[in-house]
Amino acid sequence: MDNLAIYNKYREVPQEATKEIKGGRLNGKTDINPMWRIKCLTEQFGPCGIGWYYKPVRKWLEQHGDEVAAFVDIELYVKINGEWSMPISGTGGSMFATKEKNGIYVSDECYKMATTDAISVACKQLGFGADVYWQSDRTKYDTHNSNSNNKPNNDGFSKHDELVGIFHKEIQRTGKSLKWFLVQSNVSDARYIKSEDLKKYIETLKQLPDKG
Repeated sequence: MDNLAIYNKYREVPQEATKEIKGGRLNGKTDINPMWRIKCLTEQFGPCGIGWYYKPVRKWLEQHGDEVAAFVDIELYVKINGEWSMPISGTGGSMFATKEKNGIYVSDECYKMATTDAISVACKQLGFGADVYWQSDRTKYDTHNSNSNNKPNNDGFSKHDELVGIFHKEIQRTGKSLKWFLVQSNVSDARYIKSEDLKKYIETLKQLPDKG
């Protein structure tokens, strides 16, 4: 099999399986229907449990202030030419307790949503929806570099890079979970967190004591 055969087969997402996100931090981004991934896995490898399956390996909650996020680690396995693959790891997250205007909202579907997210992360490594993610990453990159905060200083680092560095130092100092903040901003890497959000996170972390 050509190394890019699966990637190229499922890199493009049909229009009926996509939806533009309106409002919130992800305004303007593209949401992919999770059943499209299930259909692709089944079409390529066979029914779930026969040609592919996933195994939850860890579920946990992390609290930050009044809010709590749920996380799930999974391992995805696919069968090719009668042989099972090595595990394809994926980590997903969703909010369990969210602070809203009228109080704390608790979701009873947080682990289900985190599992769906984890499957999408694993499938991304096979190339599923690659064109959508590629464009999303390019948009983030272009946005960062067009921002005045990203003009390099005398040391060759942008203001955004400096914020990311300070943020990581505060995470290490306090021992707080990086994943929690990534879920809040719905990004996979701290470099993609908006500068204004980084400033808020850093301000919050600076008020916390050193980890014990």
